[in-house]
Amino acid sequence: MTPEIWKQEGEYFTDDGAPIFFRRSEPRKEVLLCLHGFPTSSFDYRKVWQPLAERFGLIAADMIGYGFSAKPRDRDYTTFAQADLIQSLLRHLEVERVHILAHDYGNTMTQELLARDSEGRLDVSIASICFLNGALFPETHRPIVAQKLLIGPVGKYFGRFIPDGRFAASIDSIFGPETKPSKEDLRHFVEIFKHNSGKLISHKLIRYMTERQKYRERWVTALQEMRQPFLFINGSFDPVSGRHLVERFRELVPHQTNILELPRIGHFPHLEVPDAVVQAFLKFQDGLN
Repeated sequence: MTPEIWKQEGEYFTDDGAPIFFRRSEPRKEVLLCLHGFPTSSFDYRKVWQPLAERFGLIAADMIGYGFSAKPRDRDYTTFAQADLIQSLLRHLEVERVHILAHDYGNTMTQELLARDSEGRLDVSIASICFLNGALFPETHRPIVAQKLLIGPVGKYFGRFIPDGRFAASIDSIFGPETKPSKEDLRHFVEIFKHNSGKLISHKLIRYMTERQKYRERWVTALQEMRQPFLFINGSFDPVSGRHLVERFRELVPHQTNILELPRIGHFPHLEVPDAVVQAFLKFQDGLN
């Protein structure tokens, strides 16, 4: 599967004047919404797509500013706007109930959806939630050097001029030692990141890191009060949100004990060990019936 084929098999809808790319599988009784992270795209779900599509109607969108979606330079790219987009997509597809599989920044979007649910402002029912690696608490987030530069004073220039090799090396550094991406995989990461001049707004996209600080109480409370069935699949070797994140999660959300730790796996379990992710996720779903 290449990014071009992924794009050809997808479609677009318009949200607030911006064309948003999404992909969906054949309809099923149960719908699974797949949320990607920073700085990647829905293409991250390609290795688990087919086996999950045998059971669920899958929906995966590129958030605004990411992947094959619009990347306007005059947007603020807040988590609240991304959550609005998710709701808009689900309304567009007339979906009223979803399971969520989220990774990285997609976890933060899900936290905001949960907060809205508790406020009675969510027009869709969340049936279950599965998190892959992704920072949930600002105090445990360990950004890599590239992220620190993007969020800092030189971020606008660093994002614009970052060499392809430097970007690829940053992605490579958060995979597990035995599950590194291929040269082709890294080329795909770069290609999608640069699509439609994405480098020019990368310093805006990463502002979610400061939002996690500002809205910590809102989003941590949403996790602590979460009533949906929950599974956490975590690559322990991830330097950004690995074993140390799970330890903090157990402290702050002690009643959620359904956690699978993958010892030598990094930040992208669904790309590094897709079969293990699918098996764990389907076992989790079997327990809901």
